[in-house]
Formats: sequence, structure tokens, C-alpha cells
Amino acid sequence: MTSQTSQTASTGTVTASVPAHVPTPDQIRRAPKVLLHDHLDGGLRPGTVAELAQETGYADLPETDPDKLGIWFHEAADSGSLERYLETFKHTVGVMQTRDALIRVARECAEDLAEDGVVYAEVRYAPEQHLENGLTLEEVVEAVDEGFRQGERLARENGRRIRVGALLTAMRHAARSLEIAELANRHRDSGVVGFDIAGAEAGYPPTRHLDAFEYLKRENNHFTIHAGEAFGLPSIWQALQWCGADRLGHGVRIIDDIEVREDGSVRLGPLASYVRDKRIPLELCPSSNLQTGAAPSYAEHPIGLLRRLHFRATVNTDNRLMSHTSVSREFEHLVEAFGYTLDDLQWFSVNAMKSAFIPFDERLAMINDVIKPGYAELKSEWLFRQTVSTSGSVDSQG
Repeated sequence: MTSQTSQTASTGTVTASVPAHVPTPDQIRRAPKVLLHDHLDGGLRPGTVAELAQETGYADLPETDPDKLGIWFHEAADSGSLERYLETFKHTVGVMQTRDALIRVARECAEDLAEDGVVYAEVRYAPEQHLENGLTLEEVVEAVDEGFRQGERLARENGRRIRVGALLTAMRHAARSLEIAELANRHRDSGVVGFDIAGAEAGYPPTRHLDAFEYLKRENNHFTIHAGEAFGLPSIWQALQWCGADRLGHGVRIIDDIEVREDGSVRLGPLASYVRDKRIPLELCPSSNLQTGAAPSYAEHPIGLLRRLHFRATVNTDNRLMSHTSVSREFEHLVEAFGYTLDDLQWFSVNAMKSAFIPFDERLAMINDVIKPGYAELKSEWLFRQTVSTSGSVDSQG
């Protein structure tokens, strides 16, 4: 939105600059946001990790002081390698092996997201990674769901509103994907909204899990696939054309099929054209991509071009602890890098809500009754600031 001039009646012309709604950090935090790609075991509070380690007898933490521990997670993940990045989860998963621990982590996740202005979130986790102390897969899912519902209630009591759905993840290097897909289907009416596979991409193509994806399609269920993060276009192609993914977890390497010519014109290859034409959602995670080497900087992150080309781009956190981030911080980085306005932030948020795995009427209600009114209120705030700043000069002419 460009700046404009306005006139006042009967007092002559008063030139006033209409702002482009470039948001402040406070406005970004208050804006209603939607999160599609967030890992439960990647978003713990450092203090919670330290306390749960003490309570559960987990003795392998590299630091016990919460502040130092938070720094360690960020620095260890900031390696430029997806494999090294994934190693940090040993410690968070290590303290999430009891029912009480899972409830607490899920509850705090919902509270933290609500405090950041997130109104709808899909949070993923791998039930198979939380069985070391004797929990069953069913008990893991039930505990996490209880925690999310507690967090929603506590957020509401504190004047915040959030809805959290779970994505059950199967590890792509393991052989339990069909079992986890069946688990997701059994709990589709009790908080689980879809399925995912995650873990190192190289050497573990999504086609290893075709039986799980075929099962979910037969059951009319939703799934996303981690693809196009550390690995390139073949990963994306397999996820879509072999497996039938509804969304792409990351998908940032679709940029490899887009050519920007010297004159500024752009040519899309066949896969990039398909992704854009079919409106396939990209669960982009800028800070995480910088850490794993998928992008060199925020200013050079492919999200800028993908936004300009109108791909179905969304903004996500991936792992809030490891990346020391939040949805608001991700937007702050993008505002600084690309000059995005509140209109852009609304575009990303509506994209994400359109792409959520809940029923269409509920998505539409969130867009029309929560997201658009929330951004309209933020965009109108300049009117009242302008009134205060100009009323004196206007009155003096009267």
C-alpha cells in the first residue's frame, strides 16, 4: 500500500501521509496468526526441560541452568546441517517419556502460542518416540490431547483464544508409519487433524511409506510430508505425485525449479508451476531454514520470491526452542527483510487458515470472524494516531 494524501473540508487542504500499515513488533504480536508447522518436542521452555530432567531422572542434559540451556539449544542447532539440528531433540524427547510430562509440555505449548497471538495451530509430534517408560501409543496421544485442551482453557481464562490440533508424525527412518497413520485415523475426532512423516530426508524418501499414505487416502484423511528442506526437487515430486501429500512441510527447495532471468522476468519449471497452479501449501520456516543451510539469510530466503509469485506460502516456526523463535519473530524478520505490511501478514495468515486440516466451514469462520477483523482493527489504528497528531493544527485553522 502506497502513501496517499487526504483533504479536510472547509479548512482547505491538509496533506497527511497515510501509512502503509508497516507493523510494529507490538502489532505483530497482537495480530491473529495461524501456525501449521510446529514440533511439540522442538518448542519446550528451557526451564521446563531442566525441571522435567530433574523430575524424571534424565541425566544427559548439557546444561542444567535454564538460561544456559536455552542458549545451548540455539547454538547447537545453528550448525548449517539438518542432521546436527535433529540431534538436539535427543534431550527434549528424553524428558517427554511420562504422561505428566507430555501433558505439561502440550499445555505450555498452547499457552505460549496463544500468548504470541496464534489463534489456530497444528502441532506435530511422533508418538513412537515417547514409549521408553512404558506408555502405549494410545496413552501418548491421550496425554498430549489433554495438555492441549488444558492449555486452551488456561489461555481463554487469560483473555486469549486458541485452537490446537495435533498432527501425528511417523519417523521416516523407522518402519511404523502405517501403524501411526492408523493411530491418527482412530483419533481424528479427538484432537488429531492429520498425519506427517519427519526426520532426515536424504536416504529416506517418502515413497518408503506408501502403504501409510494409501491407507490415509482411502480413509479420506489429511497428511503433510516433510519434503524439499534439506533434499531437493525429487523429494517434493515424490511427496506430491507418488504419495499425494496435501501440503509440503517446508518445500523451500521448490525455488530450484524457478529461474529468475537477468531482466527480472521469471520462468517456472513444470514442478513449480504445478505447485503454484494446484495451490499446494508450503509450510515455510525461515529461521529454521537459515540454521539448516536451506537459505543464506532472511533477505535471500525464497519466501520473498514465492510471495511475489503468489505461491500458497505460509510462515511457521518449526522448532521454537532450537530456533529461539516465535511466529511473531518470524514475521518481524520478514518485515525487516522485505518491508512487509499488515496486508502481507494477513495474506500469509489467511493462506495458512485456508490450508488447515479442519472442516471448510470452520476455516471460513476463522478467516471471516477472527483473522480479517483482527487485521482490520490493527490497520485502523493509524486513524486514531493521526487524529491525535493533526487535531491541534487543524483546530488552529478553524
